[in-house]
Amino acid sequence: MIDLTGLLQQYPQYSIIGISLLITLAMTLVTKYFTNQSRMKELKDTQKSCQQKLKEHKNDPKELEKIQKEMMASSMELMKHSFKPMLITALPLLLVLFWIRTVYEGVLAGWIWWYIISSIIFSIILRKLLKVI
Repeated sequence: MIDLTGLLQQYPQYSIIGISLLITLAMTLVTKYFTNQSRMKELKDTQKSCQQKLKEHKNDPKELEKIQKEMMASSMELMKHSFKPMLITALPLLLVLFWIRTVYEGVLAGWIWWYIISSIIFSIILRKLLKVI
């Protein structure tokens, strides 16, 4: 039987990057399939157009207030759509992070930074490749 902990500890940087890739891929897929991507794209586009309008109407307080209300409504709906995948992935992610901590404690001092940085990089890449909003 393979000693997984020993193998991970033998190559700590590479293994934490690999684990980060797998976790980020799983979280990206959950986000893609548990959210309405077309609606989220509409909301993002609405926010972009509101930002343009804000620049155009910066001297008209009444128009600014109307635009800000529209922006706030789209932001709240966007947050509501993002909440479902977060609920699905939160507990498994915490459990995996606790497990990772036990594996790398004493072997790789800055393991959390390796994980965070590689997760950010993989998240950007995977979201572009899988077209996730």
